[in-house]
Amino acid sequence: MTSPLAVQADAVRDFNRFYTRIIGVLDEGMVRTPFSLTDGRVIYELAQRPATEVPALRRELGLDPGYLSRILSRFVTDGLVERSQSPVDGRRQVVALTDAGRAAYKLLNERTQTEIESLLTRLSDTDRERLVEAMRTIRSLLGEAPPPRAYLLRPVGPGDLGWVVHRHGVRYAEEYGWDITCEAMIARIVADYVDRRDPRREEGWIAELDGAPVGSVFCVRRDDEVAQLRLLLVEPEARGLGIGSRLVDECLRFARRAGYREIMLWTNDVLADARRIYEKAGFELREQAPHHSFGQDLVEQTWWRRL
Repeated sequence: MTSPLAVQADAVRDFNRFYTRIIGVLDEGMVRTPFSLTDGRVIYELAQRPATEVPALRRELGLDPGYLSRILSRFVTDGLVERSQSPVDGRRQVVALTDAGRAAYKLLNERTQTEIESLLTRLSDTDRERLVEAMRTIRSLLGEAPPPRAYLLRPVGPGDLGWVVHRHGVRYAEEYGWDITCEAMIARIVADYVDRRDPRREEGWIAELDGAPVGSVFCVRRDDEVAQLRLLLVEPEARGLGIGSRLVDECLRFARRAGYREIMLWTNDVLADARRIYEKAGFELREQAPHHSFGQDLVEQTWWRRL
């Protein structure tokens, strides 16, 4: 009887063979160059620093000493790598890419980027995000945990309002099947924010990750005593980092400083992730009722909390 571990090992090996075929590393050279996959790994590592001791390079790549030596000798002959003695230990060799080697790295890097982007364009936005998240999971389970990703919160600026409308329309359509009447509603909310905004009592924020917008929230006036939280959004690739909670906290702080006594929000029960953020922030469900909007049968909810 085959053990569960053996079955799982077979599944991993099968995935490795599948992924190797997908990325094309077994074609005639890596991304249409004279280099093998191992050649490409060596060039990539050498490109990350001005010079590298050969033993350190061998440990980093996990290569057999003789195999690595043959690769480096070929690179020296081809003018891609130059060798010298280590200034710290004369018994050790240091290797570095030449200008030709760095040109080879640039070619490999650009073509690899193009190949991967071509692969990803076959997928929808949602499927690309699922794929990348699955890869992060594999990396976190089998390797070192990636460093925490830093994000930035800033006030809404030029160009952000169009992004807010667009991304709400895309996200709700892809994740919940809502039609374009949802995007029209978002556009009206944004237009009203611009036309009627009192800067002392209304503000919007954008969350950025790696220099790109990934989230939004707005605090607007409902009446003199009550603020309304609107347009909370976090892109799938940025979820799990605490951005949603941070956006809500920023909205609550602003509402307190602006002098509101309460804050409320309107949502739908299918938005489970957002609902958990609201509950964690101290909001309480006050009203709910069925309705038909955005091409779907939904249950609208109104949440409140005192400030």
